Amino acid sequence: GKPAAIQYGTGSIAGYFSEDSVTVGDLVVKDQEFIEATKEPGVTFLVAKFDGILGLGFKEISVGKAVPVWYNMVEQGLISDPVFSFWLNRHADDEGEGGEIIFGGMDPKHYVGEHTYVPVTQKGYWQFDMGDVLVGGKSTGFCAGGCAAIADSGTSLLAGPTAIITEINEKIGAAGVVSQECKTIVSQYGQQILDLLLAETQPKKVCSQVGLCTFDGTRGVSAGIRSVVDDEPVKSNGLRTDPMCSACEMAVVWMQNQLAQNKTQDLILDYVNQLCNRLPSPMGESAVDCASLGSMPDIEFTIGGKKFALKPEEYILKVGEGAAAQCISGFTAMDIPPPRGPLWILGDVFMGPYHTVFDYGKLRVGFAKAA
Repeated sequence: GKPAAIQYGTGSIAGYFSEDSVTVGDLVVKDQEFIEATKEPGVTFLVAKFDGILGLGFKEISVGKAVPVWYNMVEQGLISDPVFSFWLNRHADDEGEGGEIIFGGMDPKHYVGEHTYVPVTQKGYWQFDMGDVLVGGKSTGFCAGGCAAIADSGTSLLAGPTAIITEINEKIGAAGVVSQECKTIVSQYGQQILDLLLAETQPKKVCSQVGLCTFDGTRGVSAGIRSVVDDEPVKSNGLRTDPMCSACEMAVVWMQNQLAQNKTQDLILDYVNQLCNRLPSPMGESAVDCASLGSMPDIEFTIGGKKFALKPEEYILKVGEGAAAQCISGFTAMDIPPPRGPLWILGDVFMGPYHTVFDYGKLRVGFAKAA
């Protein structure tokens, strides 16, 4: 078959296309194209407890324009209802089953109440619009005007924009990395940024006015993140996102959030300086103190006008047992620039507490409390 390669968030494969019947449960999907992997560089697939990857995104992002197995299930009339649903068991140690995926419907045993549905806004991943993110009932301000999100079972954590993940890290006491750029911004430009915001300058234009960003908030510079939906790889034109510019834009988000809470100027500058010590390492994990779970806030995501809360025991991952147990924040930072971003990825940390329905017939995603 013809050669093929896929780059994942972690790890990659290369191989060639083949065709065969594929059995899923008791369904047999005929003439299914798939990639036989001959190269799996790195340790991802060695360490992982799985042998392959079953992609459930839209055909718009399929490699080599191959028809995904889900489309063939629908077209070959193997399922009555064009929806599939996920239940992920977060207590598999006690109860055995790790969860279930149902092709063609959903299992009422595994959710309570009604699902809240939101329309798919862009075919590729299962992408939809999400509203404000709240920490301990207070707005983080960043997504109040809307953010894009995708539901993705292939991402184990919950990924979001660095500015918000930093605010969450600070509230849950997660260890972060110190950003010198961020500290420089606060000491040298903090007051100036604050004055501009108080003078009701458009937040997007503040960083260019103080001379830290070259464009007025519409940078549109891809920081090396290429969307898999784009046909052409973005040729890097040497325009890397400048760390001082990024730090300034984050400071603006944080200050706006504090101004909305009527905090004094001194308190605001002090808070932003503290956040400079809490920046998450990009795509990395942050440790937290297991003993302080009881004092951590709920984190809420607004989807379809409804708030979906995650409790500390749901968003903190415990690794190991007893005295050797370590606790890791389920939040990781990932910045996708406009127009595709800012983007949240609601991975298994979110899909565990919330039963998730992918409705292909009506092009919508639904969430309900898992049971």
